[in-house]
Amino acid sequence: MGNCGTREESSVISNAHHQGQQQQGLPLANRIGIDSKKHSHSRSTSDLSDPSTPRNLEDFRKNAVLYTHIIAFTLFELETITKSFRSDYILGEGGFGTVYKGYIDENVRVGLKSLPVAVKVLNKEGLQGHHEWLTEVSFLGQLRHPNLVKLIGYCCEDDHRLLVYEFMFRASLENHLFRRATVPLSWATRMMIALGAAKGLAFLHNAERPVIYRDFKTSNILLDSDYTAKLSDFGLAKAGPQGDETHVSTRVMGTYGYAAPEYVMTGHLTARSDVYSFGVVLLELLTGRKSVDKTRPSKEQNLVDWARPKLNDKRKMLQIIDPRLDNQYSVRAAQKACSLAYYCLSQNPKARPLMSDVVETLEPLQSSGGSANEASSTGAGVRFAIGRVPDYRTHHRYGSSLGTAAGCRSPNPNCSPGGLAACRVR
Repeated sequence: MGNCGTREESSVISNAHHQGQQQQGLPLANRIGIDSKKHSHSRSTSDLSDPSTPRNLEDFRKNAVLYTHIIAFTLFELETITKSFRSDYILGEGGFGTVYKGYIDENVRVGLKSLPVAVKVLNKEGLQGHHEWLTEVSFLGQLRHPNLVKLIGYCCEDDHRLLVYEFMFRASLENHLFRRATVPLSWATRMMIALGAAKGLAFLHNAERPVIYRDFKTSNILLDSDYTAKLSDFGLAKAGPQGDETHVSTRVMGTYGYAAPEYVMTGHLTARSDVYSFGVVLLELLTGRKSVDKTRPSKEQNLVDWARPKLNDKRKMLQIIDPRLDNQYSVRAAQKACSLAYYCLSQNPKARPLMSDVVETLEPLQSSGGSANEASSTGAGVRFAIGRVPDYRTHHRYGSSLGTAAGCRSPNPNCSPGGLAACRVR
């Protein structure tokens, strides 16, 4: 078995620290690792020193026992279900590669349950793809939650790297929020999506070894037929700090407009970095605006800079809520949601809530208009009351509401000769 990283990858990582030093003081748009423009997919190479993911296929094989519930597909099988990766089967494209729609059943392999799937194909010319493929298999091969997209299987054959996921019928939250041709999402649906996404992050943060998602954004939140939100694309995920560690030091990666400012400036990654990104997405849900929109007036192009000062002003906050939501929410519900976004977007990471606190805050806003449970709502609702400073020192660990389906609210790497056999984990 040869080394599964390319020489180019090694070169990039060996220079990462030097580049990080050179980047100090540069504007955010120049320092962020990926997606500094809306249609940019030039994702940088992930940090190969992460101990939480296999460094190569040798490590992957050694940990095969961890991935017994995912399927090792052959390349021929995946070519069959996508009609040889036909162009009219394409669902989307990104930094990793192209995603195709497919359908698995007993005609593909005896015993397979009939199921529509999404097949993500590694761009073999991309430097980051192989390691992110390993990262995704590592995390999604072990983690299961109603608000995480389900990894069904993978393919590692010669230099081909593919991932097979459950098919999400309503595609991404980004499409529903920002495409003009779509029917605007209602207030109730937006709050349900926010809660589902929050539960997904809370589950990751409260795992036995905490996981920091690191790329939380609307395009990575997929929706099923019932608008249940599920987090996808774990290529940038990192194992969180343990014991006395306060953070994980890593190369700055993420998406411009979503990454926490302290992470961009220092490379110090914590769960609170994800909380900031959640705040950005919540703000997008509330306003119907993109995190960065160069078509708007200069003072309104960065959503956080424009909107956050208004979030703790009872009069101004109502002026920034998406006008398409008129008469769908109570003032009380809007104030609570805006206050939550305000604290999630705090410049001070310690002032941000834990994701478990965010879940508690969003739960009472799930009724129609967000008003049914508000009169009796204390605890999380009071915690984010306008003008009050929350106390997040107590860490509320979640049990049933985060770990099982009952907790979900829904209305160029080298393989050894033999390829697939060497990578099979079933």
